[in-house]
Formats: sequence, structure tokens, C-alpha cells
Amino acid sequence: MSELTLLADADERGRRYLAETAQRRVFPDADALAALARFDEALPQQGFSPESTLTLLDEVGSPATTASNGPNYFGFVIGASLPVAAASERLMIAWDQCASTFDNSPVSATLERLASRWVLDALNLPKESAVGFGTSATACTLSCLAAARRALLAKQGWDFDNDGLNGAPEIKVVISELTHITVKKALRVLGFGLRHLRIAPVDAFGQIDVSQLPPLDDRTILCLQAGEVNTGEFDDFAQIIPIAKAAGAWVHVDGAFGLWARASSHAALTDGIELADSWTTDAHKWLNTPYDCAMAICRDADVLAEAMNADAVYSSAARDAQKNLTLEFSRRPRGIPVWAALRTLGRDGVAEMVERHCRQATFIADGLRHAGFEILNRVVLNQVLLRGETDSQTAAIREALQASGKAWFGGTVWQGRPALRISVSSWRTQDDNVQALIALLTEIKTQTPR
Repeated sequence: MSELTLLADADERGRRYLAETAQRRVFPDADALAALARFDEALPQQGFSPESTLTLLDEVGSPATTASNGPNYFGFVIGASLPVAAASERLMIAWDQCASTFDNSPVSATLERLASRWVLDALNLPKESAVGFGTSATACTLSCLAAARRALLAKQGWDFDNDGLNGAPEIKVVISELTHITVKKALRVLGFGLRHLRIAPVDAFGQIDVSQLPPLDDRTILCLQAGEVNTGEFDDFAQIIPIAKAAGAWVHVDGAFGLWARASSHAALTDGIELADSWTTDAHKWLNTPYDCAMAICRDADVLAEAMNADAVYSSAARDAQKNLTLEFSRRPRGIPVWAALRTLGRDGVAEMVERHCRQATFIADGLRHAGFEILNRVVLNQVLLRGETDSQTAAIREALQASGKAWFGGTVWQGRPALRISVSSWRTQDDNVQALIALLTEIKTQTPR
């Protein structure tokens, strides 16, 4: 089978998969999971034909996927690839570019530069900022926090690049009591011991309690949130960031999904966020691009470029070369699907998608409250936090929903008790999917003992 024939076969299999997305079980059944054992082979000596490998991948792999790109997935904020973003990804695969510099891929450098400009425009962030397209919010947070530490140490007269951390002035980190685990992971990888983090208590809604904010100074990194993972709440940027800036602290905002509220009629939730020094957000969440793509955004472009610098004698490049803004030197042009999504949606399309999901979340909360569920959050965004009448009923409802295959969301813990979290983030999710979810949960609750 020729290369082009093999790719055509893969495309046809992909088309069949997508055509069935809305009808698929959201989580695979026991038979599909058991069939994964067919992959358990010894490494072949001679190898199989390309067509047999692709056939095995489709026949065994496709039934064992989670239909997170479908309209009935309400688990984590995962999104679903917009058609144009997925199609641009297919073309990118054919190009097979290493998008580290303009010399390696002129088209990648050009489109990622344009995508950077459009992202800053859509999110109304400082236009002088640098944007690095990385693999995930975790990796991009690591990049931003590494840049933050280096910049704060430089202000103390410390040469981090040559002297490292041995004997360096202490850099303190203040995080929310509800900071996302990926921020903690980035801090741990950077060597900030979790025991040494300063914790800012939160109020009943999950926002940092400004009255209990730990002391800040010019050797402090303050991490804030745009979209708490359970409640969707936002820290009070307009009040907190000026306090931090007056103290000389660096402010980083984790906006993995919530930063996109800024591109919609919900932008007031983010008032003051533009005053921060750095931000992270995902494209593969609420912008609905393929996995994986996130963004490290830094107000001072030089600070991020110097921290991530990968220039070498044989490969010098400008500060906006993506290899100088992310952890990777060899990298895919992740910004191209971002460009494709933004060019196709435009400002109005981005706003419509965000606003629709927020409206649907409110509709879900109202419907489930009427069905007897306890709604635990204010539903300011696309997250609904709820529980049944007892902890055991809450757990049983989650298990029954997941076993049904008709929809999927997961459990969490809120204020020490089990809860359920519903997220709306797929472009495919329409109002009839939301109504079906409410009806399904109402039926399950009725049949589930307290």
C-alpha cells in the first residue's frame, strides 16, 4: 500500500469515527476495554504491513476511546476539535514541520507570530507580550514561573543563568488554597518545595480572601486563578494585583480555561487581569483546538525569551522564535490550529461559543436544582458543582451515569465532601444535549436511594 493510499485509508476511518461521535458511548463498555488486550504483542522481528497495523489500531482502538470530542461529555474542560482546527492539523501532519525557527519552517513561524497577535487581541492582554505555544498549561506555567523567578533574582543582583540556585536569595511563592494541581506540579519541578509555599485562604466561593492574603514583597511570586476548577470562580484581580505590584511581586495567572471569558460578555469576571506579569491558558480547552496546545504569555517578552533561550552558534534567532519562548527546541507548530480557529470563528464566534456554554451551564444548574440536587456554586462560568441528598447517593449517581454510556462527568471533593462536577466546553454540545443530561440525571436520582 502506498503512502497516499494508506493516508486515504486513515482519513476514511477517521471520517467514519467522527460520523458516529454523537451516537458513541461516552465511555467504552467492558467488551471494548477487554479487547485492548489484543495490543499486547511481543515486538515483531520482521514487522507487519502498514495496512494491518492501521486496521488493528482502528478496530481495537476506536471502540476504546472516550468520546470527549462528542456533545455528551461533561467531564473535565477538554473541549473538542473544531472542524477547521482538526483539518489544519491534518495538513500540518502532511507538512511534518519542525517549527523551531523561521529557517526550519517559514510558514510555521509566520502563522504562529500572527496567532500570537490575535490571541493577545482576543484576550485583550498587553500587545507587547510574548506568546509561547507549548504542550499544556502545566508546561507553560513552568515556563512562566521559571521566567518569574529569574526576573526577581535579577532584580536582587543574582545571575541565575551562571550561578543557579546555590546560595541564591529565597524566592517566596504565594498560592491560593485551591490552586490547581498543575501549578503545584510546575512549582515542585522548579524546586519550590510544597511545604514552603505560602497559602492564601479562600472564601466560600473559592476566591482568595483578600483580607487574609499573606505578606508580599519584591521576592514573591503570587499565583492567581481565572476559573477555579470546581466552581469556575475568579480571584479579585482588580483588588489583589495592585497590592502585589506595589510590593514589587510578580503576578502569574492560571487561566487554563477561564481566561477565555475575557473574549466574551463575561469579561467583567477578569477585570484587572491585564495588570499581571504572566498568564497561561489552553487552546485545546475552550478554543477547541486539537490536543495539545497551550500558551505561555509574558508581558515582558525579553524576560520569557531570556529564560527559555535556546540559541546556539548554529541556530540564532529572534526573541519571538518559538524555541525561545517554550521548553521545546524541536516542536510542532501548535499555533497553526489556533490561527485556523481564530480566523474561522472571529471575535464573534469565540464570544458565542463561550457565552453558549455559560448559558448551558446555568440551564443545567437550574434544571438539576429543580430535580432536587444541591447546587454548590454560583455558576459564574461553565462549571456546575452539585451533590445529591447524601454522600452515598452522590457516589451512586455518578456511577450510574458513567455506566449508562449516555453521558460522562466525574466526581470531586468540595469543602471536605464528595461532589459532582459538570463542565460544558465542546462546540458540539447543543441545547438538546443539555436537556437530555438533565432528564437522565433526574431519572437516575429518582431511582437512587438516599
